[in-house]
Amino acid sequence: MEIKRYETKKRMSRAVVHNNTVYLCGQVAKDSTKGMKEQTITTLEKIDELLASVGTNKDKILSATIYVKDMSLFQDMNEIWDKWVNEGFTPARACVEAKMAREELLVEVSVVAAV
Repeated sequence: MEIKRYETKKRMSRAVVHNNTVYLCGQVAKDSTKGMKEQTITTLEKIDELLASVGTNKDKILSATIYVKDMSLFQDMNEIWDKWVNEGFTPARACVEAKMAREELLVEVSVVAAV
């Protein structure tokens, strides 16, 4: 049973592949000084990049867990999410309000995808 870890540091790996499934660590915005829509856009861009680096893409996402700082921002995040996800390829999804690791972060997304 092979397990491949990508971009591994002391605390975590950015991606782990096992049995043709990739598990991504939580992804956050490239620029956390921006608003929810911009943070969501760059977070999803990072997911696209990370999935591509292990040989898969967003159409193969099985599940997504989305953490938002404040549910009053939920609709802004969903507006961007809905444009990003291709019709017919929506994953199982959970979205919760959560205290973020840094005050300026508004959204974090973690996904599991087939490879």
